[in-house]
Amino acid sequence: MSVRLFDSLATTDSLAAVFADAALLAAMARFETALAQAEAKAGVIPAAAAAAIARAAGSTSFDAAAIASAARASGTIAIPFVDMLRARVRAEDPGAATFVHWGATSQDVSDTALVLCLVAAERILEADHARLAEALRRIADKHAATVMLARTLLQPAAPTTFGLKAAGWLAESTRGYARISSAFRDACVVQFGGASGTLAALGPHGPEVASALAGELNVPLPDAPWHAHRDRLAALVAACGIYTGTLGKIARDLSLLMQDEVGEAFEPGGGSSSMPHKRNPAACAIVLAAANRLPALVAAFLAGMVQEHERGLGGWHAEAATVVAAVQATGSAVAALAGAIEGLRVDPERMRANIAGTRGAIFAERAMVLLAPSLGREHAGKIIASALADSRKDAGTFAELLAQDPAARAAIEPVALSTLDVPDAYLGSAEHFRRRLISGLGTNTNG
Repeated sequence: MSVRLFDSLATTDSLAAVFADAALLAAMARFETALAQAEAKAGVIPAAAAAAIARAAGSTSFDAAAIASAARASGTIAIPFVDMLRARVRAEDPGAATFVHWGATSQDVSDTALVLCLVAAERILEADHARLAEALRRIADKHAATVMLARTLLQPAAPTTFGLKAAGWLAESTRGYARISSAFRDACVVQFGGASGTLAALGPHGPEVASALAGELNVPLPDAPWHAHRDRLAALVAACGIYTGTLGKIARDLSLLMQDEVGEAFEPGGGSSSMPHKRNPAACAIVLAAANRLPALVAAFLAGMVQEHERGLGGWHAEAATVVAAVQATGSAVAALAGAIEGLRVDPERMRANIAGTRGAIFAERAMVLLAPSLGREHAGKIIASALADSRKDAGTFAELLAQDPAARAAIEPVALSTLDVPDAYLGSAEHFRRRLISGLGTNTNG
């Protein structure tokens, strides 16, 4: 993995490559090349100068360490990058060097280079989300009739199905990715405004050059430069936070189901360095780590939105690292969770055993529904409380003990009493909701 070890759980190989120094510098070089070509087409700079700039920008790699060091003095990586590019052009064609970065400003190249990296990152996230959605849909269909305990406030509740649980995961994650996809579309636009956002240096050719630049880069052109208007990127970071929170909820559920004393579902997992018997929820850990990080990244970006006039001081300087961290953490989470769901093992027998382990207590609500209409809620409550208390003393199951009460026998039909603790008979609208969640997604689980 081309990433520092400290960051190894916070990204993936493919995303690390997208945001690597070489990829960012290539994106900056691509911007300068496209700008020169657009200006040459508009007659703003000589065609020979544009050709020289293109050759210099694509000739050899740029010295990332030198640029980073110089950025400490300039406050941006764009200035040392442009200086380095201009020196290369000057070595070949002194006259062409004058036209490097013509009419642009530092933020134009740095913002648009970030956008170009984000365009590549989106494709990676989309592919992993598609894997996750496909695996969740498959599980939701396969386990439509697999009954299990619902759990509210971490306590056993009336039964549900694993198919409904998986369909809920699928629907929420699909809604979340739809927000991310929309935010990517809005955020991935060209930044080109020149010194103060008016392209004054280009005279009457500003709009023409901007349009040609967007065409060269194959990136949409917004209505106007957005130097100090960071709402689009803010929406992307916030969407990453919401989506990753959803992935974290799924990972939390899975890790709880994977506990040995529950044992209802298992991701492929990882081993322990000291306890050979363990299978740790390794993928869930990666997802939850990302979900823990994202809220702070969202807050950091929002704090930097209050930028001064036509170009802020310090706000946009902090953004790129925040955006990159948010997108990589999101990608790390969805890739890990997709692998976990694809390799998920479900144990329907253990699910039924855990229902049986409650000795029928989870069907107290059903008993109340059956008893209260004829006995009244207060009387029914006393009968139910007595049966629950005795079941906790191992005097029998809740249903068996309830059947011993004359008033309960008189109030409940024999068939209903005999099936009181059959989980399949008390699933309510679970399958209706599961089908609604699935059908509501249509055929496109990519958002």
